[in-house]
Amino acid sequence: MASSVKKPWGGRFQEETDRLVEEFTESVSFDQRLALYDIKQDLAHLEALKRAGVINKEEAESIAQGLTAIETEIREGRFVFRPELEDVHMNIEAALREKIGPLAGKLHTGRSRNDQVATDFRLYLMEEIREVLRLLHHLRRALVDKAGEGLQIILPGFTHLQHAQPVLWAHHLLAYYEMFRRDAARFQGTLERTAECPLGSAALAGTPYPLDRELTARLLGFARPSRNSMDAVSDRDFVLEFLFDAALTMMHLSRLAEEVVLWMSPEFGFVDLPDALCTGSSIMPQKKNPDLAELLRGKCGRVYGNLLTLLTVMKGLPLTYNRDLQEDKEPAFDTADTLKVSLRVAIRMVQGLSPRVERMRAAAEEGHPTATDLADYLVMKGLPFRQAHELTGRLVAFAEERGLKLWEIPLEDLRRFSDLIEEDVYAWLSVEGSVARRRTYGGTAPERVREAVIQAQRELQEELEELERSL
Repeated sequence: MASSVKKPWGGRFQEETDRLVEEFTESVSFDQRLALYDIKQDLAHLEALKRAGVINKEEAESIAQGLTAIETEIREGRFVFRPELEDVHMNIEAALREKIGPLAGKLHTGRSRNDQVATDFRLYLMEEIREVLRLLHHLRRALVDKAGEGLQIILPGFTHLQHAQPVLWAHHLLAYYEMFRRDAARFQGTLERTAECPLGSAALAGTPYPLDRELTARLLGFARPSRNSMDAVSDRDFVLEFLFDAALTMMHLSRLAEEVVLWMSPEFGFVDLPDALCTGSSIMPQKKNPDLAELLRGKCGRVYGNLLTLLTVMKGLPLTYNRDLQEDKEPAFDTADTLKVSLRVAIRMVQGLSPRVERMRAAAEEGHPTATDLADYLVMKGLPFRQAHELTGRLVAFAEERGLKLWEIPLEDLRRFSDLIEEDVYAWLSVEGSVARRRTYGGTAPERVREAVIQAQRELQEELEELERSL
């Protein structure tokens, strides 16, 4: 079955498009999300055409009025997108023709859907990245606020998910602050590289019309026009960067979520979340499940998949535009939606975390967490570290056999292992002492963590001021 809709490109074709071809190739079902960006760049291109003398003032005013009317319909949800018109660009052009007649055909002078869609897509992602940066700011603020409340809370630090050394709860939270700080820096870099305007590249070779590309870039809020027309219409690095940045951020969210899941289990019992942020079981009435955290873990996978999808699409494409590039939008749209809601959920989750201080403190004493401190003590007494490590290992085994903690071993028993050990060893074996001694820059000592909180607060304030200036 063939379509009866006349295509703007149909001049050299003798047959109408098969309905199956239309259904398979249309993109307006998803790229209509770009409609307002398309109107925005239509108006910028219109201004460039007017200044170049391609369109006179009266024609420009008529086209602008038609575009503004269409924009209003889109914003109010009254615009009807027609799949047989292929994409968002052809839908808007057809609607403009219905409003102002054949004059609408002048608007496409000096451009192609190739540079048109690349421009729309960059405008869309620039806005999405700015929103992601805002959410990352609020997530880091939530982590710093929570850390500031927990500067005296001690819990066990882990390696291999085994008790390793005691650390401050605040220090643990600030580790995630650092992850999301790096994420924000990556998105900021991607934003800067995305702010390059392809409009005026036309199909691939540029245009013979004297269009001021600096003007259109400026009108659209780009930092500069693209330098190479072939690269401009075929490049999707900016999308891949966004997808990679999002995948890395989702990985960090998933790690945080995994810890929340573990910490809420009875085996850990380190934190609680408000009932409003948890769900129950349809069969087990006692359950309080951290489903928000579990879904954060799960959604990480779909974002990974979106990145791999576009990497696979791009890997074999010759210059310049190929229809395969139509497959770039759905992964990006889905990733943007998934990342934003995940960040909002993570913010609420962090804000709702309640540390169970006594349970954390008790757990911090389990598993001989100050064994390294005992080895360090022996080093301070002059024993080489490897010998101190071996001797401490034997003392741990001794304590395990007797069901004792290291600081519960009587001094006379400690001295049977080494006469270097004296009464002052017990100050080295306390959990608080262990934490307090980690005073190196970036360590978990309370004064260092307090400094880190203050530094993070200062960074966030400077960032907030910069965000406000950019609006």
